[in-house]
Amino acid sequence: MLQIDNLHAFYGKSHVLHGVRFHVGAGEIVALLGRNGSGRSTTAKAIMGLVDAEGDIRYRGERITGLKPFEVAHRGIGYVPESRDIFPKLTVHQNLTLGIKGRGRGARWSYDDMYALFPRLKERQHTEAGVLSGGEQQMLTLCRSLMGDPDLIIIDEPTEGLAPKIVEQVADYLRALKGRGISVLLIEQKLTIALDIADRVLVMGHGSIVFDGTPQDLKANPYVRREWLEVG
Repeated sequence: MLQIDNLHAFYGKSHVLHGVRFHVGAGEIVALLGRNGSGRSTTAKAIMGLVDAEGDIRYRGERITGLKPFEVAHRGIGYVPESRDIFPKLTVHQNLTLGIKGRGRGARWSYDDMYALFPRLKERQHTEAGVLSGGEQQMLTLCRSLMGDPDLIIIDEPTEGLAPKIVEQVADYLRALKGRGISVLLIEQKLTIALDIADRVLVMGHGSIVFDGTPQDLKANPYVRREWLEVG
């Protein structure tokens, strides 16, 4: 579904990604792991057309390198940034409505689906998003992306700073995506949730992919965990 080959990305003169190669198959959850500064978020932004990039990014066989972010979104790729980016003066329900305009379909997902995934959002549906807690804002951002009915969704650090109970709700959300055949590229710091949810795991270091395998393969490889993931 998504094929990345020889991807390079830049912030001004700073060369951040160095020949990144990987793929995400249909209905597959792929976790992209690595320490802070390894290039994970830059990879997501390069796919979405948010940073200067060179190389071959293909989605369903079509080359999308260099497209504008809205053009990438219209092709069926959802994006949940680490910064969340809710519309603070709009209600929860209005934020969800804006998500529908991404592709104009919305056949797979409804408001009721979103409120079933996160009942707290239903309770707060008429509340301005700016007064929600951090966990509630994360729920809203995840659901707003789904309202555009993407076939692939890129999620950057969805559990960062969340309480354990909310982290488990996010895990349930990811399982729901898999159950409906949606492909996921999950950028995550928490190794436990990534290994539990993912079909395949990528590890990034110094702007390149240094490991590509199953969660079981990573568990059995102490060198990769020690060299590229563990801190201290």
